[in-house]
Parts: sequence; structure tokens; C-alpha cells
Amino acid sequence: MSDTVIRATQLCRHFGSLKAIQNLNFEVERGQIYGFLGPNGCGKTTAIRMLTGLLLPTSGEVEVLGLTLPRDAEKLRLKMGYMTQKFSLYDDLTVKENLQFIAKIYGLSRHEQRSRINELLSTYGLDQRAGQLAGSMSGGQKQRLGLAAATIHKPELLFLDEPTSAVDPENRRDFWEKLFDLSDQGTSIIVSTHYMDEAERCHKLAILETGIKRADGSPDELMRNMGAHVVEVESNNLRQLKQQLTALPEVITAAQLGSRLRVLVSDSCIDPIVFLAQHESLDKQQLHIVRPSLEDVFVTCTGKGRQ
Repeated sequence: MSDTVIRATQLCRHFGSLKAIQNLNFEVERGQIYGFLGPNGCGKTTAIRMLTGLLLPTSGEVEVLGLTLPRDAEKLRLKMGYMTQKFSLYDDLTVKENLQFIAKIYGLSRHEQRSRINELLSTYGLDQRAGQLAGSMSGGQKQRLGLAAATIHKPELLFLDEPTSAVDPENRRDFWEKLFDLSDQGTSIIVSTHYMDEAERCHKLAILETGIKRADGSPDELMRNMGAHVVEVESNNLRQLKQQLTALPEVITAAQLGSRLRVLVSDSCIDPIVFLAQHESLDKQQLHIVRPSLEDVFVTCTGKGRQ
């Protein structure tokens, strides 16, 4: 069996004059967590809806789990799970009733339902809330219930559309631990997010801007190849210094982080420390080259960073 579970080639989706996705190419390997990173409106949800067979592409080719979309969309639905950004289960059903309903949709037998639901209630810490109405649960609890429902039939492929947008950092961290458990069991996962720290957890990711893929690869690869040096500057007049630095064509951007200024300098500058010290009369002791972050990558390949 092929290790490639998704292959998209020149995938496009237009809504009238709006080009929501433009010539998207990427592949996802089995057991991989693959992320779509970008702001609202960049095309993340549109891409996922095409990959699940819910939305017809304007052009291009999509192959998922060896099936050709949209032709084989019905066959795909039994092999995949889909968790939408907005809680989509029934508020007026209990946790257990929601899971029973989803299990019946996927054709699980009564014995399979009982066994699988008990397993999921325990795995996702919901066994003490089986009789609670879903509508009365917290954001983190609803999130865990949504993931349990999406995986009740043990799908080979799981789609998660901004699944942690309404939960606190602790619940987000716990949620990702569950995703790594699923990945270790062989489940392939596509997740969209606008959180940089979440994107860094992905095995690979694509950065999207206005429907265009600006970069893709592992987080480490993207940070190594981003085409810029990252320098942190210590100074007493950061606001003025920021204006001066961003006026330089070699400076991609500068952002204040507390008492430091984080400056992205094009790698056309061989020695960014010498360059900044000479241009702004800074002491070299005030300048430190630091490890790039995924946010730095995002800045360099979108917006001003591409100009």
C-alpha cells in the first residue's frame, strides 16, 4: 500500500471572481500530521472541504486514500473523520447519546457501539460526563467530545478545521497529545490553524495566503530555509529604533517583544550584526542572533516579506 494518503495537483477553487484556492500542490504521508497555517480567509477551510469531497474543485486533481475525488466521495466518507471548527453535535443530547447517534450513522453494531463508546469515554476523560447534555459542557469538553465522535469508526484519515480556536492553552496542549496518540496508531491527520505554536507541532505544513501556498515542509526545514537572519536588539528607545530599522531595504520586519526588538534581516547581508551596528550606531553587545520561529517564517514568505 502506498505511503501517500493525499495527493493534490494544481487544485483550484473559485467563487465567482474570488480565487479561494489557486494551484495548490501537496502530498501527505501515512501517519503524518499535516497542517494548513494561515489567517482567516486564506483558504484553509476551502481546501479541507475539497479534500473531504464536500466541495467540488474548479480545476485540478485530488486523490485521497487511493480514491479519486469527487467521483469517489461517497466511498471516502466511511474512511475519514471530520471535525469542524464550530461544535456540530447536538446540544440537547447527552454525551453518550451523541456518540450513539454517530456510531449508528457509521453502521457500528450494538456490540461495537458499546465497546467503542466506553473506550472513547475513557480515552477522552468523558466517562463521568456520559449523562451530561452536550450543550452544558465547556469548550474543552466539547472539543474532546467532537474528537471522540470524529474517530468513533477508527478512520484512516482525520480532518480537523481549526479545532482548538475556542479553548484555553492547557486544553489545546492536551488535545494535541491525543492527536499524537492517533498519529502513532497510523491515523493520518490534516489540521488547519492560525496558531504558530500549534503549527510547529505538525510533521509538515503548508503556509497559505489568499489561497496560494507560499511555503511547505517540516517546521525545521522552513526555519532553516526562510532566507533571513533573526537578530534581537536591546535598546532604551525601541520605538524610534524600530522606525529607523524598518526603513532599511535589507530589513524585512521588526517587532517589539517586551524590552527587545526582534529584527528579520535578509540573508543578502552576510553579517547582520555588523550591518545593524554600522547603520544605527549600535553596540555589538546589544545585538544577538537567535533561533528563527515559525512566526518569522510566516512573516518572510507572506505580505511584506515577499516584496
